[in-house]
Amino acid sequence: MIRRRTLLAAAGGTFLGSALATGTAHADATIAVNPGTAYGTWEGWGTSLAWWANVFGARDDFADLFFTTKSVAYGGRTLPGLGLNIARYNLGACSWNSVGSATMVESPNIPAFKQIEGYWQDWNNEDPTSSAWKWSADATQRAMLVKATQRGAISELFANSPMWWMCNNHNPSGASDGGNNLQTWNYRQHASHLAAVALYAKNNWGVNFATVEPFNEPSSSWWTATGTQEGCHMDASVQSAVLPYMRSELDKRGLTGTRIAASDETSYDLARTTWNSFSSTTKGYVNRVNVHGYQGSGGRRDLLYTDVVSTAKKALWNSETGDSDGSGMTMASNLLYDFRWLHPTAWVYWQVMDPSAGWAMIAYDPNTLQPGAIQTKYYVMAQFSRHIRPGMTILDTGVSYAAAAYSASAKRLVIVAANTSTSAQTLTFDLSRFSSVTGGSGGLVPRWNTVTTGGGDLYTARSDTFLNGKSVSVPFAAKAVQTLQIDGVTI
Repeated sequence: MIRRRTLLAAAGGTFLGSALATGTAHADATIAVNPGTAYGTWEGWGTSLAWWANVFGARDDFADLFFTTKSVAYGGRTLPGLGLNIARYNLGACSWNSVGSATMVESPNIPAFKQIEGYWQDWNNEDPTSSAWKWSADATQRAMLVKATQRGAISELFANSPMWWMCNNHNPSGASDGGNNLQTWNYRQHASHLAAVALYAKNNWGVNFATVEPFNEPSSSWWTATGTQEGCHMDASVQSAVLPYMRSELDKRGLTGTRIAASDETSYDLARTTWNSFSSTTKGYVNRVNVHGYQGSGGRRDLLYTDVVSTAKKALWNSETGDSDGSGMTMASNLLYDFRWLHPTAWVYWQVMDPSAGWAMIAYDPNTLQPGAIQTKYYVMAQFSRHIRPGMTILDTGVSYAAAAYSASAKRLVIVAANTSTSAQTLTFDLSRFSSVTGGSGGLVPRWNTVTTGGGDLYTARSDTFLNGKSVSVPFAAKAVQTLQIDGVTI
């Protein structure tokens, strides 16, 4: 989550290579959607709350913009709600009380809005009803969690760092050398904090966390005492020690149905390394593998899918990603690579609001904390999240620049595709493998278009495209992302 490390040094790592990747679309092409090859049921789209919700969590307009598909007034215009249905809640590691003579050690470089207050503030009492616990903490981020839940979102509880007093140097930004910073005698206590919050949320906030994730990019070495956010290095051996405590702490509170996710490593390749280092017993504690997408177009997504889904029969999410391209084209391209090779069943953008306009969907000023401009990336996200909906089946397209999802109940096929080149092109979608394809009235195929280079469509609806038998051809401007909705489709 050190977002400004230029996306792992410009997405360093091994690309899939010509033997696997089909490349990006540059010329006119035909894509055959294959209903015979499916990659699971889509669970949804999300965002981590954390910092932006720590600033704007009390606002209903942002809750509606991000967690509904309503039309929402913002900044003098009406925006399409993104329809996100996953909220990742960041359990804080900070508090400003004293325990005996001990107090939190703060990095000199962490801004206040990235300091999230935790609930268990005094290690002398583990009883969550005691004064050692401050349940009024983190009110603003928590408010957005409740608003998202009320709008139908499912939730995950995760921690960037254990509470400061569980850390070797009492600094929740990391160790001085970037090494392991969770005290060995607090492995269970870290799990206990998470489990106690999960139970309290269920009983008091109306929030039932579906999953708990005790780590965040734990094998990365950039979590240091002078860092700009909360973070903690925990190598694979530490993770292996914490995971059984995580299961037992949930179970003893009656949260037997709450699943465990791990390990939220920063890249596809590192996620494989960590996962394959676990014993079969350790893997048994993990219900879903979370991975972050900061390797960009690099990394062996396909091998991670094989190891986790095909071999271990675990669920797989891209639980966090982001990039500095405010146009949204980098996001669309990497997301489509995920659909082609990683095959996650959910996809989560790190911060939908951010002080950096490139990273943001809606930017805000880090000094005044005032919200600002809507980025083109927002509209690109809408192309995906408003149309590929939970419960749909992800189908194979055979290419890394188009994704397809099918709803059997609605008899609807959704295709999202991107023209990543600097030249216009026409894409033809071959639907001949489906039993029947009728489209809307007169064979109409509604489409939505975003031209990411500016001056063009921004999630603009068009009703000018029609089926030609069992195919449909669509012109794409350079750097455009389009969504097609084809009704009357049966497999």
